[in-house]
Amino acid sequence: MNVTVRHLTKAFAGARAVVEDVSFEISAGEILGLIGPSGCGKTTILRMIAGFTPPDAGDILFGERRMNDVPPQDRRAAMVFQHFAIWPHLTVFDNVAYGPRARGVATPETLERVRRALATTRLSDLAERKPAQLSGGQQQRVALARVLAAQPDLVLFDEPLSSLDARLRLELREELRRIQQETGLTCLYVTHDQEESLSLCDRLGVMNAGRLEQIGRPEEVYRRPATEFVARFMGEINWVPADSLWRAALGLSGNGLAGFRPESARMGESGASVVVRHARFLGSRAELLVELPGAEPLKIWSPASRPVGSELRFSVAPQDWIRLPAP
Repeated sequence: MNVTVRHLTKAFAGARAVVEDVSFEISAGEILGLIGPSGCGKTTILRMIAGFTPPDAGDILFGERRMNDVPPQDRRAAMVFQHFAIWPHLTVFDNVAYGPRARGVATPETLERVRRALATTRLSDLAERKPAQLSGGQQQRVALARVLAAQPDLVLFDEPLSSLDARLRLELREELRRIQQETGLTCLYVTHDQEESLSLCDRLGVMNAGRLEQIGRPEEVYRRPATEFVARFMGEINWVPADSLWRAALGLSGNGLAGFRPESARMGESGASVVVRHARFLGSRAELLVELPGAEPLKIWSPASRPVGSELRFSVAPQDWIRLPAP
């Protein structure tokens, strides 16, 4: 099922709009990510689509049906929250079966839905356990299984992995992507985590102060940001002003704002000759702060660390520059 959002706007108690004229579409079977800092409006959009918060203006369509006045329980949209929201007194099986039972699905069909959902989320062996007997990652998989058993048209994820530790986030991220691809779920995924959104989503929408600044494929948004805010939010970047000595040293011509990401620096025998002023080992790479006489220091990444005070040369390929029009 396709989901369409048209000119969605919302303000609370006469304050400035927290969502302002936002439009996008979610294609059937895709994960669209909404990413942005706290307070940018992404969760408000999620709640309007779910039916918990009425929009002040604009339309929400599921397929061709306008959903603005449809109550939440009739929208066939399921939410997965940050804090799991599973029943502590019920077994895994009964938690997953809760949705179909509440909707009056016949017992044989409910049992089959639960069986498939538990198998898909790899929880079949844990069906009789209570949530207190599960790890955080297993509890989040129960929440996913409950969604699968309900068979919604749309799944809304509200920062579902942010309460987990780094290792579990990585594991669940891979599990979630696998489950989505196997089942063909249509999803809207809200997060503030750039790496999570880049690895999980088919397309990304970047929010800032209630507005949608850019939407596109993850690689496009990361490598070709439409605005300075998007460029900064989606990862580290070195901006090189028009009057910077770095422009001549790196062979950059033209006007307007230009920058490059630290991983775009290519060490070699040509390019800018710099001195390492600071080096930090980060496991898979080293972060170097390099200096050109008379210019501001820049941050670059290297496969190996370099001694402080050592000299090196690096260049940036033409296609790796991020260019924006002058303000």
